[in-house]
Amino acid sequence: MEIDKKIILKLVQALEDLKKSLKGIDIDTKEHSVEEEIEVLGTVVKSPIVGTAYLAPEPGGKKFVEIGKKIKKGDTIMIVEAMKTMNHVPSTSDGVVKEISVEDGQPVEFGQKLIILE
Repeated sequence: MEIDKKIILKLVQALEDLKKSLKGIDIDTKEHSVEEEIEVLGTVVKSPIVGTAYLAPEPGGKKFVEIGKKIKKGDTIMIVEAMKTMNHVPSTSDGVVKEISVEDGQPVEFGQKLIILE
């Protein structure tokens, strides 16, 4: 793929114009995450990949985990589908499910909190 220098120059100019138009306006460029500010008590299991989270092995099937369920390290907590591949996500430790942070069929990002174990 060849990069067109004219397009790059247009983008740089557009950014410069935007910067000039925002003069005098204070913009906070630091990224803040609400999750970082909230102290989580327990073990957080995060998504190992980007994809779609499924809480059961099939539509209408029994869910892998429920709040209050005791699970062991290595137990499947959900499936994350990526590029038509169903990837089982294992628990990283023993514990009791305190919170399920995603809905069935919800898109998830790498490192996103899936569940919290006590």
